Amino acid sequence: MLSAGEIGEVPATPCCSESDDERKNIEEKSDINIEALIGNEQVREGTNNGDLPSYVSAFIEKEVGNDLKSLKKLDKLIEQMTESKMQLEEQVLTVSSEIPKRIQSALKNAEESKQFLNQFMEQETHLFSCISSHLLTAQPWMEDLGAMINQIEEIERHLAYLKWISQIEELSDNIQQYLMTSNVPEAASTLVSMAELDIKLQESSCTHLLGFMRATVKFWHKILKDKLTSDFEDILAQLHWPFITPPQSQTVNFNRPASAPEIYNNLETLFCQLLKLQTSDELLTEPKQLPEKYSLPASPSVILPIQIMLTPLQKRFRYHFRGNRQTNVISKLEFSRGLMMLVLEKLAADIPCLLYDDNLFCHLVDEVLLFERELHSVHGYPGTFANCMHILSEETCFQRWLTVERKFALQKMDSMLSSETAWISQYKDITDVDEMKVPDCAETFMTLLLVITDRYKSLPTASRKLQFLELQKDLVDDFRIRLTQVMKEETRASLGFRYCAILNAVNYISAVLADWADNVFFLQLQQAALEVFAENNTLSKLQLGQLASMESSVFDDMINLLERLKLDMLTRQVDHVFREVKDAAKLYKKERWLSLPSQSEQAVMSLSSSACPLLLTLRDRLLQLEQQLCFSLFKVFWQMFVEKLDIYIYQEIILANHFNEGGAAQLQFDMTRNLFPLFSHYCKRPENYFKHVKEACIILNLNIGSALLLKDVLQSASGQPPATAALNEVGIYKLAQQDVEILLNLRTNWPNTGK
Repeated sequence: MLSAGEIGEVPATPCCSESDDERKNIEEKSDINIEALIGNEQVREGTNNGDLPSYVSAFIEKEVGNDLKSLKKLDKLIEQMTESKMQLEEQVLTVSSEIPKRIQSALKNAEESKQFLNQFMEQETHLFSCISSHLLTAQPWMEDLGAMINQIEEIERHLAYLKWISQIEELSDNIQQYLMTSNVPEAASTLVSMAELDIKLQESSCTHLLGFMRATVKFWHKILKDKLTSDFEDILAQLHWPFITPPQSQTVNFNRPASAPEIYNNLETLFCQLLKLQTSDELLTEPKQLPEKYSLPASPSVILPIQIMLTPLQKRFRYHFRGNRQTNVISKLEFSRGLMMLVLEKLAADIPCLLYDDNLFCHLVDEVLLFERELHSVHGYPGTFANCMHILSEETCFQRWLTVERKFALQKMDSMLSSETAWISQYKDITDVDEMKVPDCAETFMTLLLVITDRYKSLPTASRKLQFLELQKDLVDDFRIRLTQVMKEETRASLGFRYCAILNAVNYISAVLADWADNVFFLQLQQAALEVFAENNTLSKLQLGQLASMESSVFDDMINLLERLKLDMLTRQVDHVFREVKDAAKLYKKERWLSLPSQSEQAVMSLSSSACPLLLTLRDRLLQLEQQLCFSLFKVFWQMFVEKLDIYIYQEIILANHFNEGGAAQLQFDMTRNLFPLFSHYCKRPENYFKHVKEACIILNLNIGSALLLKDVLQSASGQPPATAALNEVGIYKLAQQDVEILLNLRTNWPNTGK
């Protein structure tokens, strides 16, 4: 590689004979043009860093290299560099000529802006001085004007006050004139206008005006109310109100007057006039309210004419159900004759006297629930209004109600389980109805839970309903424990009638609870419970998610416990029957499968005599349990049993013996023509539940050729797809390849191949 110094010392050649001066000029021009080609910034940076020779050296190395003949390019390079230099110089001159013009224009604009700003500042100063001077001059005027405005506003307030008084007095005079001319309807309408003015003035701070307004309304309201009430009561008396005698007596004793249409017209007129006083009556009358502990919902006031019509009934109610009257007997309340608010007052007053008498308290609750049901279903009383359930929801009363419900429910459970018919189905003689084979105690218990649901369903708050739901779950758990105790007493007779009845009861309760879980009422309670659990952080996020997505229900805990008990009882029954079948199969296990005659040597194939005890025992137990268990339970039972029996026959009888041709045929006949048909009544293809036995019989009864071919395939393609395909071809899907090889080795009828 050549350095910059070496280039300057190159000897003269015939192709290039420059003098020293020419060489210097060339070098100077080269420096200038190199700077132009390489770039001003790059060269300037190299110059500033003292590294310009290295840049030049790199450029020469790139353009010339080690070939000295390349020096011919220098002229061309110099021309290019010179041209580039001229272009750069022109650009510099152009830029240097434009920049001063731009700077001059910017300075001119800035100067003009400064002048405008100075002018604005001068104008602002002048305006400020003028405004200040004007404000000083106008200050006395403003003070005088402000005082005058205050006086005007004060006068306007006085004028408005006087206008209100004048308006009130005008309305009052109008009412007086209407009454003097017996124009009661117009007087009532005017009172309505006065009451509306009273309502508009409620936000005013003029206490004296408010007092005057209210006193005037009260004055005329009392006069009109007394007059209209008197006339209304006279009309009601002519109609013999209240109608307290039976309808038959009214027909006999009530003589309809000749002027009945006129009476009814007057009744309607007075009713409408009294209705006009409703607004003023609500302003003046404080509504009766029960204590806040009953949490009654807000309800509108009873309209005035209805209040007057209720007055005689209120008198009768108070007469009979207040004080020391003989009709005021706590144990014989006649709620249907009362009115709702009076009933609520009566309940609130009497319940403290009943809390510690279970019979009377229970009777009270029953009567209240009946009354509520009739009130809503027959008379259409809105559920959003105050009702007796609010009184029963008061904390002390509600806790006592829960206690009494629990007490009587437990007593009922004791009696139902100790009954002679506790384990007998009420519908045992009706086949279509008795599918579940439900014992009387289980059906009575679920009816008890259903009745409890109906009793608390109309409670006003979800929290109270959830407390009753917890009571129901406790009762279910208590009943489950009682069933478990009775079951343990019957464990030795797990196929007995009572044991099966207990199992049917457990299955029925679990099924009903699962059905209730999809009921709208319990789904609403589940949502309410979800909100309570979320607030109290009593459940994990997973459990909350399951509740929210309806994957679980409010009865899941109870259902899981009942299902566990059901599975345990079924397992005991399966084990019991399985032990009996194993005992009956002892002779069959010892059958001489190696020496049985072939099928061709027998005229007719018949059941092995040693299999008879096994099949008879199995048939008897299946018939017994089919009669005693409901269909769904029996289905689970026989499927669980068949699974064990299939494994037992396969492992204890087939794998434990060797089979000649006759033995294999006899085994297949016993299984396919005798054992499997026992279950054909319960399913269409019972052999599918005996997969091990069925496929073992197929392997043992393959003809010699097919068996040899299968054996060769299994040995040559161990664990490969061809082996699986070969097994499937002969009908083997359940058994593994190793099991098939073992079964093939249990055959003794192989031909003698000399090996």
